Amino acid sequence: MSTLKDTVVAQPHQRVAENPVVAIVGATGAVGVELLHCLESRGFPLSRLKLLASPRSAGRTMRFKDQELTVEALDDNSFQDVDIALFSAGSGISKRFAAAAVKAGAVVVDNSSAFRMDAEVPLVVPEVNGAALAGHRGIVANPNCVAAIATVALAPLQNRHRIRRLHAATYQAASGAGAAAMEELRLSTAAALRGEAFEPKVLPHPYAFNLFSHNAEMDPHTGYNGEELKVVAETRRIMGLPELPIGITCIRVPVLRAHAMALTVEFEEKVTPDQVRAAFEGAPGVKLVDDRERNYFPMPSDASGQDDVLVGRIRADLGDPSGHSVALFVVGDQLLKGAALNAVQIAEALLRR
Repeated sequence: MSTLKDTVVAQPHQRVAENPVVAIVGATGAVGVELLHCLESRGFPLSRLKLLASPRSAGRTMRFKDQELTVEALDDNSFQDVDIALFSAGSGISKRFAAAAVKAGAVVVDNSSAFRMDAEVPLVVPEVNGAALAGHRGIVANPNCVAAIATVALAPLQNRHRIRRLHAATYQAASGAGAAAMEELRLSTAAALRGEAFEPKVLPHPYAFNLFSHNAEMDPHTGYNGEELKVVAETRRIMGLPELPIGITCIRVPVLRAHAMALTVEFEEKVTPDQVRAAFEGAPGVKLVDDRERNYFPMPSDASGQDDVLVGRIRADLGDPSGHSVALFVVGDQLLKGAALNAVQIAEALLRR
């Protein structure tokens, strides 16, 4: 993990300009494309947009509003006139170029894991801990996609009924591994339907009509993979619950986009499903989808392309006769609330400070 001190001398950062110049680093990737769309659809009040990517992508054009913008090659001089830099090109790029952006006067909103656990860098989901932006020192971290989606659903519960323990099983879409994994899912599914062999190149296992443990590096001692450990650490940090016991299993499923998760939440007091539903009514970023009569609950097909996190399947946990635990099902678009939308919401919040 990189730290802010490794990157740049940490100083309180000046206020962002009212109509900022915005740069997207990694503009041609899956999240970069969604950042572009979010800025446009939300009417973000930027004065100019710069698209930055690797030299091999330089010269490509991408449409923003009624303009065709040319992608520029990223280098140390890319940020001289930039107020907000939205990074989505991997932790290596963030560690390499965040310092240049901050020194040039930009605020970096970083979508990688590079700074998420740095105590001097706020890790922010605006609906949950937007106040953490105060006093940022030039870099704001965008969370892991599962942590971002889960905490939007958990925060309204914690605000009313203190959470004592969390258990999660996640069902993560191809979008979490980028555009190449999404394309591999398409191609491998087509091959399977034709009865043809397909050799996976992006992910380690056959993806069509299959599911497997998340492909992050495994810790041989604990048996948990890096994705699971990130979700635990980041959820605790975002929620301000550093000792919260969390059990988790992360699974890759053959869905193009939108991550799903089954959560069982144990509270310090007895809590009913109706009380949980009441907590979600009017909660920012949450849409209740909980129709027992029609057996209609959150699904990736409904969450894809949606800003809100869908929450439903709310019921008492039969495994806890004490009445302290409630089970629910949560689905959110990994490319939006799990990545691009959250980053743009952070940028919006920076303008209001």
